[in-house]
Amino acid sequence: MTSALHGLKVLDFSTLLPGPFATLYLADLGAEVIHIESPTRPDLIRVLPPYAHGQATAHRYLNRNKQSIALDLKDPKNIELIHEKIKSFDIVVEQFRPGVMQRLGLDYATLAAIHPKLIYCSITGYGQTGSYKDKAGHDINYLALSGIAGHSGRQDSGPPPMGVQMADVAGGSMHAVIGILSAVIERQQSGLGQYIDISMTDCVVSLNNMAAAASLAGQQKQHPEQHILNGGSFYDYYQTQDQRYLSIGSLEPQFMQGVAQALALPILLEKGASLDPIDRQAVKQAVQAKIAMQPLAYWQACFAELDLCVEAVLTLDEALNSNLAKERNWVTQVPFAEGSRETEAQLALPIKFSRSQAVYHYVGQALGEGDWPS
Repeated sequence: MTSALHGLKVLDFSTLLPGPFATLYLADLGAEVIHIESPTRPDLIRVLPPYAHGQATAHRYLNRNKQSIALDLKDPKNIELIHEKIKSFDIVVEQFRPGVMQRLGLDYATLAAIHPKLIYCSITGYGQTGSYKDKAGHDINYLALSGIAGHSGRQDSGPPPMGVQMADVAGGSMHAVIGILSAVIERQQSGLGQYIDISMTDCVVSLNNMAAAASLAGQQKQHPEQHILNGGSFYDYYQTQDQRYLSIGSLEPQFMQGVAQALALPILLEKGASLDPIDRQAVKQAVQAKIAMQPLAYWQACFAELDLCVEAVLTLDEALNSNLAKERNWVTQVPFAEGSRETEAQLALPIKFSRSQAVYHYVGQALGEGDWPS
């Protein structure tokens, strides 16, 4: 078996989360990734606690399979070195603010003049154009401007701080991977590379999908706890007697009927599909009162053999050690270094192929530990 992206070479100038998570996927899929880092201003993810074996756990994960090269990009000799080596690369990924790479002499126009087949992806908060392009931002700001935060959470408590960086990853990382691999396929036809402008805000806006369709074409304003899927129906989380939570997503008639029977709640059958906000609130209150009568373990046992879209809300530790995690190989063991017998548990690549396989050569390297490709 071979890896799906074997043969592709990536020059990665990105730091923190969005770019490194994108190039992690490329590396796990078999691409050769060279990560360029400053020797004096290292990637801040390297100092983000907690640590394992003397390195930040996030860095050891996000930069696995990548060669770390320490280069001062303010040194003209190092810019010349990159110009010399760029023809051996297929893809460049960078995450600086607009204009930085141009000032360094590493922008797309300069590198494409040397290597016309180069695919060059820039990941920024607000894109390369527009009035926001030079503004600083973080995941929470992109979610705020995208409208997602505006129709998420509770009416009485506002938008929730997410447990994951949705705009950084689903907006930046994943759209970057889609754009890069689309350009690789297009290059097979045209023989040319191209520039990819990924705005994390632009891309996370697209995750509004159904809500945006209702707003744009249906002229329906979006608010928290208004619709079936954002807390406006019994499709929701319910607190148990022991202050845990149970998720109930039983929207279809057969599932709704099954839950109504399991909970002995006829109101769920009578008003569960109602569009009336008062009816919906009455149903949610009845479900909450019932769920609060027993601890989570009771409800897990109750619904274990019932195919009704009801599941416990697990902690991350519980999830990563669950039977499902083991059955689907969510976690893998990654060597400390190429060929090392010492390993570290990390999240596995979730994409599963019939012929290709993921690669796990080593965890993220120490600064400057890597080598250029031969």
